[in-house]
Amino acid sequence: MSQTHPLTTTAFELPGFRVVQGFGVVRGIVVRSRSVIGNLGANLQTLFGGNITIYTSMCERAREDAFNQMLAHAGQLGANAVVGVRYDATEIGAGITEVLCYGTAVKVEPVG
Repeated sequence: MSQTHPLTTTAFELPGFRVVQGFGVVRGIVVRSRSVIGNLGANLQTLFGGNITIYTSMCERAREDAFNQMLAHAGQLGANAVVGVRYDATEIGAGITEVLCYGTAVKVEPVG
């Protein structure tokens, strides 16, 4: 299981912390496609039904890469947290998918 950064959340606040500075929207974007061999393997998996693991692992890697890019972008701005994290995916061509991870970069400090 991949690790999640401890100061990221889909909510707009982090319990136990207060926002002391905002840096605006940060994002990570990845565009992926599956190789012809990968597509063949996935087509074979569809014959048996169930989870198409080749595509599942490709999608998970794309999300993780986009998330890590977003964290790097936030770090470049001086943030130590990202709130309001969201994912979006769009098929931009046959077999080509864009995965976007975005949120609001902030600097937080513990309350109390």
